[in-house]
Amino acid sequence: MEEFKKDSEILAEIYRNAQLALTSISDLMPEVDDERIKEEIMREHEEYEKICSEAASLAHKFGLELKEPSPVKKAMMWSAIKMNTASDNSAQNVAQMLIKGTVQGITSLKTSLTDGGKFMDAEIKKLLNQLIALEEGFEKKLKTYL
Repeated sequence: MEEFKKDSEILAEIYRNAQLALTSISDLMPEVDDERIKEEIMREHEEYEKICSEAASLAHKFGLELKEPSPVKKAMMWSAIKMNTASDNSAQNVAQMLIKGTVQGITSLKTSLTDGGKFMDAEIKKLLNQLIALEEGFEKKLKTYL
């Protein structure tokens, strides 16, 4: 018998994914000198904020509580960003870092899409597909900096 992920788990995954992206972008911005990629990163930040807002709205509608990523996870991301940009904050290196995170996010989200199955709430599925499409677009755009 197939096991399906609950809507609450999928919504939490959407929110967590977008929150981690916002955190990493915020940690990365002070290290970026290249104005072109900085503009792209800010555009992505705005899109992730919209996703977080929509996820929070759906959570409220369904009476769910969404949790922020753990402080340990945030600290690990912060230190990795600082170490990876200390000697190279070029647009190419920044793009590589962001692409890695984006691909991890896409993989996780697509797994949730499959695991949610055919019984997933339509609004949650729409938001999930929206985030997947956004991240795939971000990956494509970031690859132009390589």
